[in-house]
Amino acid sequence: MSTRQGINFEFHIVLTCAMPIQRNYLAKHKARQSKGRIASLSAHSRRRAASRARGANVGDRSIREPFAPPEDWYEPVGTTDYRIIVQSPGNGYRHIVTPEEVRQRLLQVPSQYLKDLEVIQLSCVTRKKESFPCYGMQWGATLYLYPLEESLVEHFYFPPRPNLVNEAKMFGGRWHQPKPDVWTLSWTEKSSRDFYLNNILIHELGHLVDNRNSSYTDRERFAEWFAIEYGYRRTGGQKSRRTGGKTRRRHHSC
Repeated sequence: MSTRQGINFEFHIVLTCAMPIQRNYLAKHKARQSKGRIASLSAHSRRRAASRARGANVGDRSIREPFAPPEDWYEPVGTTDYRIIVQSPGNGYRHIVTPEEVRQRLLQVPSQYLKDLEVIQLSCVTRKKESFPCYGMQWGATLYLYPLEESLVEHFYFPPRPNLVNEAKMFGGRWHQPKPDVWTLSWTEKSSRDFYLNNILIHELGHLVDNRNSSYTDRERFAEWFAIEYGYRRTGGQKSRRTGGKTRRRHHSC
């Protein structure tokens, strides 16, 4: 446990995902974006929005349907300490960042943006998530980060949307089309870590700190701005990510 400006940090390792799975990439073309607010589950607390960043669009739920929790729920308790829970990523998958890398990255974020953060979970991929491939999610006072394939190569069987193509390129992802109906997104160790620490993590934190917007569009716009401002630009922006003398075009998707 380490302390900075009165905030304590700790992490726990939990091995709960042992089954081999395969991710369904047919949903990835629908953009990895958040899905707005999820209704309160407890009469004793007012929960923040559940925003699925860069996840499949799962559609609107009927209020008559039973609620299906998208993740492990951690009841906010008002602590100033955040903890990191690590689940086994699942057979064929790997976590891109470590708890220490997450902690060090958040030390660079203004401390007022961490006051409501209580849990970060490096989640496993399960069969339940086959239809919900995503990189990250925010629910209540918790941020969830999802693993990638061990090969660091993702496959898409529908044309990826332009905002995803441009966003991946911003952080060094490389697109290829080996077959007419197959697209691949390849990462390196460095680019995938950059993508998670300076985009996905900060985007999800943006959802957590946004206590003004209620609509999906407005919340997503704020989280995208937050990720650009406190993730991409604060770590050098376009200049720090040039390779081979070529300039990467920055894209801010709304």
